[in-house]
Amino acid sequence: MSTNHPGPEATGAETPHLDFAGTTPYEDYVQADVLTHLQHLRSDDPGEMVFLVTTQVMELWFTVIVHEWETAAHALREDRIPVARDALKRSLRELEALNASWKPLAGLTPAQFNSYRGSLGEGSGFQSAMYRRMEFLLGDKSASMLVPHRGAPRVHAELEKALHEPGLYDETLALLARRGYAVPQSVLRRDLSQKYEPSPAVEAVWAEIYADPDQNAELVRLGEVLTDVGELVWRWRNDHLTATRRAMGSKTGTGGSAGVAWLEKRATKSVFPELWTARSHV
Repeated sequence: MSTNHPGPEATGAETPHLDFAGTTPYEDYVQADVLTHLQHLRSDDPGEMVFLVTTQVMELWFTVIVHEWETAAHALREDRIPVARDALKRSLRELEALNASWKPLAGLTPAQFNSYRGSLGEGSGFQSAMYRRMEFLLGDKSASMLVPHRGAPRVHAELEKALHEPGLYDETLALLARRGYAVPQSVLRRDLSQKYEPSPAVEAVWAEIYADPDQNAELVRLGEVLTDVGELVWRWRNDHLTATRRAMGSKTGTGGSAGVAWLEKRATKSVFPELWTARSHV
C-alpha cells in the first residue's frame, strides 16, 4: 500500500484518484482521523501533547508485539520453528521502535514533567493491560495485576485468559521436551498462573544445546532470537528507569507505585533466565 502524499503539481497520468464518495480508502484502512483525535489534553502545558501521544504510540507497539509473540507461541506449540522465529525477528524491530519511544521523554526536567503530571491523576503505566499481556507472555505472571481491570470486563477476561496460558518460554521448553531433552516435569506441569522460576535442569538443557551448535543449529538459532528479545526487554526497562529518574528522581510514582525503586528492581530481572546463565557452562 502506498502512503505517498502527492502534491497538487501531479498532472496527467501521474494524477492520483482524488474524488471519493465517502472517506478515502486510506482513511478507511488506517483510521487516521480516529487516531489523530484521541488526544484529550488535561492541562495548558504544550509538553503534555508529546507525553500523551508518545504513550499512545507505546500502546500501539505493545499491541503489535503481543500479536507477534502470540503468533510465535502458537507456532512453537505446533513445532513450526521457522514461523516462530520469523515472528520473533519481526518483534525485534518492533521492540527497537518501542524503545525509541522513550527519546521524546528522556530529556524531561522535573519542572517540565511536574507541569502536567497532575493531569495523570491516579494513572500510571503499570495499569496498561496490553503491556501486562506482554509481561505474561514473557513468563512474568501475577494474578494481582488483574485487579486494576475488574471494572473493564473484556480487558479483564483477556488478561485472565493470558494469565493461565503458556507463555513464549513455556512453549519453547515444551518443544525441547518433545525433542527429547530432559526438561523436568515440574517445569512442564507448573502452575502457569505463577511467575516462571529458573531451573538448574533447564539451564543444563540449554548448555547441552549450545555445546553442539552444528548438531543443534535450529534450536541454537531459536535460543539466540529469544535472547535478542530478552536483551531488548532489558533495554526497555532500563530506558524507562532512566527517563523516570530524570523526570522525577526518587519521588513516589503516579498511581501510588514506588516509582524509581520499583523500576530499579524490575531492571535487574532477566527474561528467559537460563538462556543467559547457561552460557557460563558452555
